[in-house]
Amino acid sequence: MEEIEVLQKLLKEDPSNFQARRELTFLLVKNGFNEEAKGNLQFLIKYFPDDAELYYNLGIVYEKLKDFSSAKDVYQKAVNLSPQEDFWYNLGDVLVELKEWDSAINAFNEVLKTDKKDGNSYFNLGICYMNLEEKNKAIDMFQKAIACNPKDVYAYFYLGTIYQNDGLTNFAIENYKKVLEISPDYSWAYYNMASIFYNCGNFDDAKEYLKKTIEFNSTDYEAYKLLVKIYLKQGITDEILEILHAQLEKEENGDLFYCLARVYKFIGELEEYYTYLDKAIKKPYTLTCSINTVKQEFEYVKNLLGKHEKIEPENTIDEYDSEEKTPEYNYSESLDEETFDNDSESEYNDEDTENVDDNFVDYDESDYEEESGLKNHDSDDDTYSDENEDIEYDSEVDSPEDES
Repeated sequence: MEEIEVLQKLLKEDPSNFQARRELTFLLVKNGFNEEAKGNLQFLIKYFPDDAELYYNLGIVYEKLKDFSSAKDVYQKAVNLSPQEDFWYNLGDVLVELKEWDSAINAFNEVLKTDKKDGNSYFNLGICYMNLEEKNKAIDMFQKAIACNPKDVYAYFYLGTIYQNDGLTNFAIENYKKVLEISPDYSWAYYNMASIFYNCGNFDDAKEYLKKTIEFNSTDYEAYKLLVKIYLKQGITDEILEILHAQLEKEENGDLFYCLARVYKFIGELEEYYTYLDKAIKKPYTLTCSINTVKQEFEYVKNLLGKHEKIEPENTIDEYDSEEKTPEYNYSESLDEETFDNDSESEYNDEDTENVDDNFVDYDESDYEEESGLKNHDSDDDTYSDENEDIEYDSEVDSPEDES
């Protein structure tokens, strides 16, 4: 900060000191003073329109300001003036943000022309090919990313989801185990492992992996939903009631209230069923199912109570179709503010939205998408794929919400 103040003082004394302004601008970019940096860069570009580095740093600022269209334009100018590896990489980065997959592939391939071991470029190529539904090419790119960086947890995770989509569960498990070797607290890998075991009918192992999911991400409410379903299938209610109540003591949540309501319905406790439906309705912004459907269910139960009627405990849990969500991948977070280089970071978001029986209402993700930051895709499985913040890959697996 002291260096910034010195340079500002120099410019105050001599506004035409371009070297001081240039140094100040790069320090502003490095320290996150984005609006000030943008103004200085635009000023300098007027006087030095052929300086590729100025356009490159202006692109970084636009990325930080989430103005990806402007970032694309100035990165393209930087590349045209000087086709450097870093310039191509950042251009590819924003093209992914803009979902211009083919152009992004071209940009990352330009990086690889000069650096055959750039694991981040291979990883991003894998993401592009996933979105273009070219799975074999995506697998090849993720494997190359791992060859460059054997600890690339995200490449292993995406390989796992591809194999899981194709029903190759042994390969999927192998890759998820690699994820957990590298990052033992990676909750989404636990969730996907649980989903595989659930779909194979191995409920005990599925429960253990779901408990690990919750241990490392106590607000992964989709894990609770699937856990409820398993416990009810097994006819075990005391333990799941304890788990749900314990989490609700920490944070009230519409989905968890609704899960509690379903458990009480299952064991035939009408008043508790009514109470927690009411609580779920009063938390609409954390309720991912259709609020209107829950209200209808609430009125039905209210009517039963008014007539002093009872409900019989349920003996079976029927299967139902799930509505799944896909992760988001935040490419803009990959900027290295120290050197203006890039590192690939990802955030994955997704959720399993199954019900505990055929009367458990289908979740309407549109009611909650804005609040939760989740994106949807259609599928028939109970798994995570992998946020992260802006991947639009439609798969048959879903991914957990961002790690907290």
